[in-house]
Amino acid sequence: MQQPPNIRITFWVVLCLMVLSLNGCIKVGPNFSRPHAPCKQEWIDADSEKVSITEKQICCWWKAFNDPILDKLIYIAYDQNLPLQIACYRIMEARARLGIAIGEFFPQLQEGIGSANREKLSKNAPNIGPTPDLYFKDYQLGFQAAWELDFWGKFRRAIESERAELCSSYANYDNVLVLLLSDVAAIYVQTRTIEEQIDIILENIKVQERSLQIVNAQFQGGFVSELDVQQATTLLRGTEARLPDLERQHRQAQNALSVLLGIAPQDLDCLLEGHGKIPDADSEIWVNMPESLLYRRPDVRQALFDAAAQSARIGVAFADFFPQISLTGVIALNSSGDSIANVNMSSGNLLSRDSLSFNYGTNFAWPLLNYGRITNRVRVEKTRFCQLVINYQNIVLRAYQEVEDGLVAFLKFQEQEEYLAESVKAAQRSVDLSVTQYVEGMVDYTRVLNTEQSLINEAENHALAKGEIALGLISTYRALGGGWELKYHFEECYEEKEKDAEEFMETPVDKSGSPQWRGGLF
Repeated sequence: MQQPPNIRITFWVVLCLMVLSLNGCIKVGPNFSRPHAPCKQEWIDADSEKVSITEKQICCWWKAFNDPILDKLIYIAYDQNLPLQIACYRIMEARARLGIAIGEFFPQLQEGIGSANREKLSKNAPNIGPTPDLYFKDYQLGFQAAWELDFWGKFRRAIESERAELCSSYANYDNVLVLLLSDVAAIYVQTRTIEEQIDIILENIKVQERSLQIVNAQFQGGFVSELDVQQATTLLRGTEARLPDLERQHRQAQNALSVLLGIAPQDLDCLLEGHGKIPDADSEIWVNMPESLLYRRPDVRQALFDAAAQSARIGVAFADFFPQISLTGVIALNSSGDSIANVNMSSGNLLSRDSLSFNYGTNFAWPLLNYGRITNRVRVEKTRFCQLVINYQNIVLRAYQEVEDGLVAFLKFQEQEEYLAESVKAAQRSVDLSVTQYVEGMVDYTRVLNTEQSLINEAENHALAKGEIALGLISTYRALGGGWELKYHFEECYEEKEKDAEEFMETPVDKSGSPQWRGGLF
């Protein structure tokens, strides 16, 4: 007995509602939790008088140098650096990929269909009646849709993965910015250090030329031998020979700096405004607590988001163990015309009520014999996740190392600079005394050579120590992840972060140190 139409419609509506209500109830695969990472309680040099602990964010750390030229270079680099622009486009790409993943959650096939064909049937084909329509036109116009339901969370896990990738791209942008700012400051300090070395060499060349004139006068007067003249000449030419190498280093440093600024090398001279002094770093440095590195350093956050994205991919692969359930439907208008049997039929009948046809229903596909392909795909995703977890833990350890290295360099080079400053004064006094005593005939020229050579070495070492103090400060703030907040001063260059990043950072910590497989049916 055939059921009334309204009962059949009610049955299909109830069935569809039951299927849709189950869509999204289950999500297989592990739920990500922030892996355990070793955490330091305090820095080794925390007791030093020159190290201060602060809870404030370390943002514009380069302003500690009070160098307006450096400030200008920092802002130019932020505005024009090309790798930073690439990082911006990676954010846009990740955002688009997230949009694609979200779209896959909804009906995957929604398209209009249509055709207009002229056909001829074979007279020798089977099941052809006595008066067949051998020549006719076939018209179709309609709409079809298909929706693979997300029973097992495959598409939702894919959305989780892409959302984590978006957060990772934000962290990557921050990391590129931190590296850019520190590189600009470091190369700027190196440039100024080389310039001071060049000035020291030029100043010592003048001293040695004056000494050579004295030796020549002594030789012409017959007071000394030619040996003193040749020794003085050797020292002078050796000192002059150091200039080309320093000038090469200076040019190469400027070339590297121009690339960071996104300008041609010849355009850098007007920005540097000639030779300058090495930036004076503060004698005191402000650092955050060690545990803040887990939140502040962009590369640590990026490693965490990469692990979160890979964790979700495990669920995507694991969902292939279960059947794929889909809803399908087609509604169309079909008509044939220009037939032999009915010459009055034409394409005009396509839009009539009798041309309506439709079908709808459900189907499923379940891979039963896959010969271990699905199992091994899951294993691949698991092992990749384990690699990223270990990488996250290693990056945390490396972050601690870099901070400690920067702090000890900053402190110890300050001590070295104090000793070298006194050494330079003593060396300068030794040169003056040795020249005076040589003129008076109290010492030979070997004493003058030794004191002048010592003056050059101590002066250069003093300049290098001052540069290393500044580089130690830069490397410490770089290791602390300082500087990425600069983007908030330029809203037109960078959009505000999604709240997803904060949600990921607030996930519970797994203190066991091993990847966790929990949640859903996994």
